[in-house]
Amino acid sequence: MRVFLLVWTYLRISITNELQYRANFIIQLFQSLISLLVGLIGIELVFSQTTQIAGWTKTELLTVLGVYMLMGGVIHAYIQPNMLRVMFEIQEGSLDFALTKPMDSQVIVSLREFHLWSFVDIALGLIIIGIAVSQNQVQIGLLQGLAFMMTLVLGAVILYCFWLMLSASAFWFIRVGEIAELFEGIYSAGRWPVSIYPRWLRFGLTFIIPVAFAVTIPTEALTNRLSIQSLVGAFLITIVLLSLTRMVWKLGTRNYSGASS
Repeated sequence: MRVFLLVWTYLRISITNELQYRANFIIQLFQSLISLLVGLIGIELVFSQTTQIAGWTKTELLTVLGVYMLMGGVIHAYIQPNMLRVMFEIQEGSLDFALTKPMDSQVIVSLREFHLWSFVDIALGLIIIGIAVSQNQVQIGLLQGLAFMMTLVLGAVILYCFWLMLSASAFWFIRVGEIAELFEGIYSAGRWPVSIYPRWLRFGLTFIIPVAFAVTIPTEALTNRLSIQSLVGAFLITIVLLSLTRMVWKLGTRNYSGASS
């Protein structure tokens, strides 16, 4: 109950702050529509020359684009703002304010920020997914829907773990902000299913920067491509990463020297 109360408190404060700058909604909507337009133009250009790419049809790639935008909204609404704040506070020595709270510090630093207007990306992603699924000739049933929701949650958790470990590296390294900035460019590769890329790049987008778990695998659930091995693998990797992230965070805070030290 304390965690839920904490989530609600931070959420309410963040929404109140966001509503003070409502012009940001127009800016976010414009940016999201531009991103969507770029994605749609890319798909149209590709399929003006072919009927499929690596076995994926136009409708299926539209689903990929929808999941890409939805997960991007989750990243920008919750994951990225909190992780960038953690990185900044470690470098500035002001993480003490979170570490001295009577609550688990990892929970606190993961929940403090929420960018309301990033939900524009989530809404647009859901609309694109709905259109793509309605046009897809493959029948989507309850099991596929449940698998999609499960893989979507697992993908978000995997991205959270990746971001937190990246932010926690600031405990030992100084210039980690540039690495975080690279994520945006690499994440854009998620507009396309990872199976279209060379093997070495597929490996990197799966196990180094987990774009595949965030976008491609949830899309596979909606297009009847998901295998039980991929689902179990995503679940196991999530458990491993959660444990590893916890270890990294504990080790980092143990060696942290803040402004009060």
